[in-house]
Order: sequence, then C-alpha cells, then structure tokens
Amino acid sequence: MTEPTLAKALIFDFGGVISRTLFETHAQTETTLGLPPGSLTWRGPFDPETDPLWRDMQADRISERDYWYARTRELGEMVGEDWTELSDLVKAVRGNAPSEVIRPEFLDTIAAARAQGVRLAILSNELDLFYGAEFRDKLPFLQDFEVIVDATYTGILKPDPRAYRIVLDKLDLAPGDCVFVDDQDRNIAGAEKVGLRAVPFDVTRPGESYARVRAAAGLQQTGATA
Repeated sequence: MTEPTLAKALIFDFGGVISRTLFETHAQTETTLGLPPGSLTWRGPFDPETDPLWRDMQADRISERDYWYARTRELGEMVGEDWTELSDLVKAVRGNAPSEVIRPEFLDTIAAARAQGVRLAILSNELDLFYGAEFRDKLPFLQDFEVIVDATYTGILKPDPRAYRIVLDKLDLAPGDCVFVDDQDRNIAGAEKVGLRAVPFDVTRPGESYARVRAAAGLQQTGATA
C-alpha cells in the first residue's frame, strides 16, 4: 500500500478541532458561572436529540454563528448578564486559562508536523469574534502558525471557495499539497471542491480523528497520542 505523500502544510479550523468544545466542558462552565450541576442540557454533536437548535444548524436552517449567539444570550440571561458578543461567553468561562482546554492530540500533531517540516495554518470563520483578540496571547503554540486567516476580518466564511484560496495564496501552495481539517461537513465539502486533501474531524472521537489527520498528511508518529 502506497504511503500518503507528506503534506507541505496542515490547515486547521480552530474551535473544536483545536480545543475541547463548550459541550464537553459543561461541568466546568456551570462551576465557573455558579450554576447548579446539570443546568446545561444541550449537548450538540454529543447528543443531538437534546439540542434542537444544533439540529437546525446542521440542517442549514441557521448558521453556526446564529447557534452560538443564541447560546451566548441564553447563558448570559441565566447569570443575569446581557451578553451580546460571542466572546462574552468564552471570556467568562475560559478567559483565564484557555490552554487548559487545548486538545493534547492537536499539540502532538503540530509537534510532529514541525519536526517533519510541514507548515501550519489556521482558517477560522470566527476566531477573534468568538474568543476575542487577546485570547491569542494566551496560546503560545500559535507562534508556530505562519498563516492565520480569520473571517472575523475578511468577511469571507467557509465554505466559500475564496476563504480557502486566501490561505493557499498566503502559503503559496497548491491545494493538493495541503491537508485541511474541520469539524463541519459543509466546510469539508467546500475544501474538497477547491482540491484540498480534507479530513473531517469528529469532536466526539478526537484521538481517532487526529490519527486520520496524521495519516492523511503522511506524518510519522513522534509523540504519544490517545
């Protein structure tokens, strides 16, 4: 069996690809916000039946931004706050120690990429909109990413083909030289349309997902992943 050609670049979505999702940290959120255990019942991809709003988003009846704006307003109301920006929620529950929710499988994968000369990039629909610009200063690994394209500023959201081409132009690479990773099927489909080697990320199975990413990129195993 032919081994995959070593990719020249790995392009990551941010969000659940890089960090544990807000669905996974409900208990932490409840503690931080002073809510009774079990207050947060929506589970998104971990239990779609609990989350009609998530199902609407997956069916393209609302956007991902719409989903998180609704959850932000809802949580703000639960703690007596008027949260109108997506970053209001993230700053409240993760602002002091965002590195604690970064996926170890992600860190292992970018370490392997750096060791093998694979370049790193991020393509996000709402990195600073969701997390706030100051969030980046608390994540030292971002210094290893030579390209970060954020639709907070470009206004061009995945799966618009132009979003992927912005990253490719900045890297000066052909689509087939790059592996793209995202946890939304629509964005994977958009990447495939422009010729990227796309890997769908399952937030419910991060270890398996990162094994697929490393295999698709032709990376040799250099760290311990679970």
